[in-house]
Amino acid sequence: MESPTRLFLLRHAEVEAGYQRVFGGRIDMGLSPEGFKQAAALCDYLRRSRFDAVFASPMKRVQQSIERWEHQGAVRTSIIEGFREVDFGRWTGLSWGQVNDQFHVGAHQWLDQLEQGLIPGAESVSDFRNRTEIPLQKILNEHRGHRIAVACHGGVIRMILSILLDLPFPKMGGFEFGYASVTIVHLLSHKTEVQLANFLPWQNAG
Repeated sequence: MESPTRLFLLRHAEVEAGYQRVFGGRIDMGLSPEGFKQAAALCDYLRRSRFDAVFASPMKRVQQSIERWEHQGAVRTSIIEGFREVDFGRWTGLSWGQVNDQFHVGAHQWLDQLEQGLIPGAESVSDFRNRTEIPLQKILNEHRGHRIAVACHGGVIRMILSILLDLPFPKMGGFEFGYASVTIVHLLSHKTEVQLANFLPWQNAG
């Protein structure tokens, strides 16, 4: 019987207060005090399982989210440049309200806006997909049947699921990925299954 490839998609923990409800994108901010607590709970949860390989975005908020896991000797992480967050162009650094005021667009519409090329100066969806998909497929080909983790960003998780589920990127707005969340996907030769979505280990932490 075929063993599935078990892919754990990990979003970074809560960011600094000044970047919450903001289109941070390529801004390299760190975690908030609450974010460090969330990260600790996430790392403690991950330590319960053995992983064959772990990959991560190089961005500060991701690295801070998994450093406890690394320091405990439980994992060795490979940095993947292609797993950086999407570049929001002129929306970068703007709050959800500012985007609404300046561009007359609701924050929840960002996937459609990006797909249609309507965010000034932003990375195109095709470029975002390509730089995500190339390392993703290499990882999946080299670790078939293994347990893998990818620590990254909400936008990157949505793009990965769009690729794996063969669904349009804007459809990924139907998923919510909270800070320090865990989403688990099982990949088999004949199907891809989302086994768990948006699990928040820190909500159950004492």
